Amino acid sequence: MKTVVTELIWTEGLDVLSQLGEVVYDPDLWKKDELPGVTADADALVVRNQTKVTRELLQSAPQLKVIGRLGVGLDNIDLQAAREKDIPVVYARNANAISVAEYVFAAMLALARRPGEATSDVKQGNWNRKRFTGVELYGKTLGLVGTGEIGSRLAARARAFGMQILGYDPFLPPYELAITDFAVQPAGLAEVLSRSDFISLHVPLNKATRHLIDRENLRLMKATACIINSARGGIIDEQALCEALADQRIAGAALDVFEQEPPRESALLALDNVILTPHIAGLTEEAQVKTSVLVASEITKILRGQPSSCVVR
Repeated sequence: MKTVVTELIWTEGLDVLSQLGEVVYDPDLWKKDELPGVTADADALVVRNQTKVTRELLQSAPQLKVIGRLGVGLDNIDLQAAREKDIPVVYARNANAISVAEYVFAAMLALARRPGEATSDVKQGNWNRKRFTGVELYGKTLGLVGTGEIGSRLAARARAFGMQILGYDPFLPPYELAITDFAVQPAGLAEVLSRSDFISLHVPLNKATRHLIDRENLRLMKATACIINSARGGIIDEQALCEALADQRIAGAALDVFEQEPPRESALLALDNVILTPHIAGLTEEAQVKTSVLVASEITKILRGQPSSCVVR
């Protein structure tokens, strides 16, 4: 068996894959012209979010039996083409959910208290206590756009902070855990945007969600509100967000994902009221060990003819 890994994977995952046979690992293969040639005789393909698993790439890999996604987003994989070729796609189901939930809390606390800016200011010899008077999370409203696994874990933590929680999710049944155990109040998108002090996005990127947060929806937000995107670039219209932040129509934003990564030409880079991080919300050591081992183990199951609980349906 030959497995091709085109992006970063932790050693623990490679150890599992090596038990299957040959492993070709090149974390930069995703951007090289030789990718189709390397995968031509592959039995398994392991990717993150940069590798474009297109219909053409799948056609050039006739022996491919399984695709592993080191993460949960699937917008870089042509799922329809994979289904037509009967190639299952396995993903790191829930492996990084805790890390993403904790990232969102770090972002909310940073937006509320601005410790990074305060540190820089003190190092410059200043002592601006009034300038860095922040706000508490207690009593504030957290709005979730998407209440799946990550949204639910975030809700559990927000509840411990004494926050009120609103959730928009058209697929949320009335007795889901988020509602019954974590006190998420179901609401429409407009209500979530207009009532929340912090808004966190947890939806996949697809035709329905691309630019879901556009100019009109940004206008619904409070002037004191902040928005956090740790899901996928493209869910927010970044140009519209830049305008809202520059005009101080909203208080702030934290973005871990971008329409173009890295965002070298983005006007967001010049703004002071936005936190920008390089797609690291799920990138803790613990999450990456879990992700790498889980995906490698599920690939092993598929190649050995065993059922997997992490196949994309």
